[in-house]
Amino acid sequence: MNIIDVQDLTKIYQTGMRKGGIVALDGVNLSVEHGEIFGLLGPNGAGKTTLFKVLLNITNPNSGSCMISGLAPSDPNSRKKIGYLPENYRFPNHLTGLELLEITIRLYGFNSSEFTENIDNLLELVGMEKWKNSKLKKYSKGMLQRIGLAQAMVTDPDILFLDEPTDGVDPVGRMEIKDIMKKIRDDGKSIILNTHLLSEVEMVADRVAILMNGKVARIGSVEELTSKTSHYEIEADFGHKFVEIPEKFGKRLSISTKSMLVELKELEYINDIIDLIRIKKISIRSVKPLKISLEQSFIETVSGEGTKE
Repeated sequence: MNIIDVQDLTKIYQTGMRKGGIVALDGVNLSVEHGEIFGLLGPNGAGKTTLFKVLLNITNPNSGSCMISGLAPSDPNSRKKIGYLPENYRFPNHLTGLELLEITIRLYGFNSSEFTENIDNLLELVGMEKWKNSKLKKYSKGMLQRIGLAQAMVTDPDILFLDEPTDGVDPVGRMEIKDIMKKIRDDGKSIILNTHLLSEVEMVADRVAILMNGKVARIGSVEELTSKTSHYEIEADFGHKFVEIPEKFGKRLSISTKSMLVELKELEYINDIIDLIRIKKISIRSVKPLKISLEQSFIETVSGEGTKE
């Protein structure tokens, strides 16, 4: 069973400014598996925040369904195994890091003494054990993000909702937080990550959904979203030998003494091109699909060039 299942989810905000309201989510379908980091991407107004709000029962959908560990968001028990770090959080500055974690536990309805060992382990995990008795007002932005991540995990949840977890953090701090997310995933937890830093998602996410105008425009693994499947790079000892690509197969984009880049009309034509190269007795070292960055894939999708998976 997936830890999150979303089926045909639609949310419309009624407003007197626009007839029919604003469609924030329009028939969204997606799932998050146990033990994976799931990246949620999209331009402003794509529906990412609304999806978070529906899953956390902050707002109700107009139609469709979503389940968290088999429970509807309207069931309070669904949130007992959820940790949440919002983007614009405001923790009370007079608290220490340790006090914040203890209060968070009590807000969940638990006794903080039950989680003493978990608190100690979390403070060590996020590198905040030395500052646990310092006031939050003395924390840097990076320290606040770390303690915020700890409060999201303090009750040992099965899934974390992280909204811009590295916002405002320096490059070293971002790398450390990414390493923490990977450790959490490796412990069998799931993370749904909402961030505008596409390079960050590319480094840590297992799968990604790109939302556009309330719809899922593309969804798949990072590998799938960054593969330019019609383009192949063939590394071979071409030397000065000429290799012509018949138009029915595609076209040659470039060639050098050591490699050739081709664009195919159909994926299976790569085998025909390999045969053409072998006929000329050219030694092939590798054949691999061309990769693009997740940022480029995102831009192609939101500009209308991408295709839904």
